[in-house]
Amino acid sequence: MNRATEVLDAFENIRRAQRAGVYAPHKPLLILLALARVQRGEPRLVEFTAIDGALKQLLAEFGPSSAAKSRHYPFWHLATDGHGALWNLSGPREVLKRPAGATPSLGELREQHIKGGFPPEIDEALRHIPGLLQAVATRVLDTCFPGTLHTDIAAALGLDLDGPTVLRDAVPVAAEYTTTERRRRDPAFRERVLRAYEYRCCVCGFDLRIGHTPAGLEAAHIQWHHVGGPDIEANGLSLCSLHHKLFDLGVFTIEPSAHRVIFSQHAISGDRGTAGELQFHGRRIHSPQHTDMLPAAEFLGWNASNAFKTPARRVERTDRGAAPGAAR
Repeated sequence: MNRATEVLDAFENIRRAQRAGVYAPHKPLLILLALARVQRGEPRLVEFTAIDGALKQLLAEFGPSSAAKSRHYPFWHLATDGHGALWNLSGPREVLKRPAGATPSLGELREQHIKGGFPPEIDEALRHIPGLLQAVATRVLDTCFPGTLHTDIAAALGLDLDGPTVLRDAVPVAAEYTTTERRRRDPAFRERVLRAYEYRCCVCGFDLRIGHTPAGLEAAHIQWHHVGGPDIEANGLSLCSLHHKLFDLGVFTIEPSAHRVIFSQHAISGDRGTAGELQFHGRRIHSPQHTDMLPAAEFLGWNASNAFKTPARRVERTDRGAAPGAAR
């Protein structure tokens, strides 16, 4: 086994939440943050204090509503994955010798100047094997986040995903790691969902075509595919590319009873106010062709708990803006 393969395997074996449907972005975001530091040529180890703010912001933007409160957990627990094969900690012996479950508090990590980073051999490989860092970053993004968020996460980190190809003997491995998720998806899911909603965005009604081909229209998983969401119409929404990204960012969700669009209080529309995206708040979605294609409550519940940025805005009128053809 070559060195690039060993490094890719090490990252593949990260322990994640074991319960089906759990969205746990803490370790993946920490790893991506550390990869960005390596790419910039920064020192191997970094004090938690130095990255605390950046990790908090990443979890607030791309994680569940409460994720930022436990941002110290991945910094400590990643060191136990593979018996420390992926993450090293440095600090006072009395802190580091604690049992793995005795997680230091945020204050302790700061006060004790605990440092963390990739082990020397992994750090060395990431810095010197062409394209390996990009292959690892791409695999983490593919495995742990919906595709709509990949560019935004990379941009927030200053992480450049373009680069040279991994060394010739590692190319098959890299190719497998970056396409596994795509191969597992049902290729007919998109067409079934778009057809169910008659080729229009169920939020804004966008239905542009180029000839006979829908343009800028996508099939969104309500419960994301990589955390167990099935490729069925009841777990799909036909959304324009803008509303797909906003949905995955947790800007809005769909309530399970009247199927109204509910925006987060964190969504601020500026001067446009209700003339912008907030005009859809409280409106029912455009309904699919049949009631059995409506979004299922179990998947909407997952989205509200794992993606939506609570708290929700109030809906002043129960029938506000119900559009013709909307779900009733």
